[in-house]
Amino acid sequence: MKLIQSIWNYRGFILGSVKRDFQFKYQNSLLGILWIVLQPLSMILVYTLIFSQVMQAKFPGSTNSLTYSIYLCSGILAWGLFSEISTRATNTFIDNANLLKKINFPRVCLPIIVILNAGLNFLIIFGLFTIFLLVSGNFPGISYLAVFPLLIILISFAIGVGISLGVLNVFFRDVGQFFNIFLQFWFWLTPIVYLKSILPDWVQTWIAYNPMEPVITGFQHAIAGQAWPNWTALLYPLSIAVMVCTIAAILFSRHIGDMMDEL
Repeated sequence: MKLIQSIWNYRGFILGSVKRDFQFKYQNSLLGILWIVLQPLSMILVYTLIFSQVMQAKFPGSTNSLTYSIYLCSGILAWGLFSEISTRATNTFIDNANLLKKINFPRVCLPIIVILNAGLNFLIIFGLFTIFLLVSGNFPGISYLAVFPLLIILISFAIGVGISLGVLNVFFRDVGQFFNIFLQFWFWLTPIVYLKSILPDWVQTWIAYNPMEPVITGFQHAIAGQAWPNWTALLYPLSIAVMVCTIAAILFSRHIGDMMDEL
């Protein structure tokens, strides 16, 4: 309760930081806030035109030409949120070094600012994607509600990974660079642009250890497949998320003093 009260007391600082980061991102661009709409809209159009019209890609068991594009977009949007939270959190202590040294505030505000910044971007992009689903007649119906528990697992896992690496990144600056490269391999080791079923059995066995696989597949099943995710399979990434969040909290509490000296 003390932690929640502390966060509530600094809500103005948190919201002000989110607003400042959001404005800074677009303040010097000619089209400004319009880029928020143009970037996701272009992605949806590109994937829809290329995969449904040019490549004539079909989703197994579906005669709808848009299903594969929706499958791709739902997976890529979910991965984008994971990628943004984890990479921002990895660099958050270094990026806010001056703030940490000069201002006394609850350090837990930083991961909350990271989540809110990435969440705001995701909300805009996913909102546009949802409008596209409604307009094109492909809204999944009741299975859309599965997005919310999936987001909780994804965000928890991403912030746990990001803060754990963020603490290490203060002492070993190669960690952030290495994680950016690792994310690229991780993306292709997760069934986002391909179906897991097309892989050899032995590869499927190894991919099952990837905690992002059930989460991304859950998004794709709920939206493109218009079916509930495999809830039992999600227990694995949920357990991993709890574990990495615990590790992040321990690392942060034990090394916060050393981090201030190092920064």
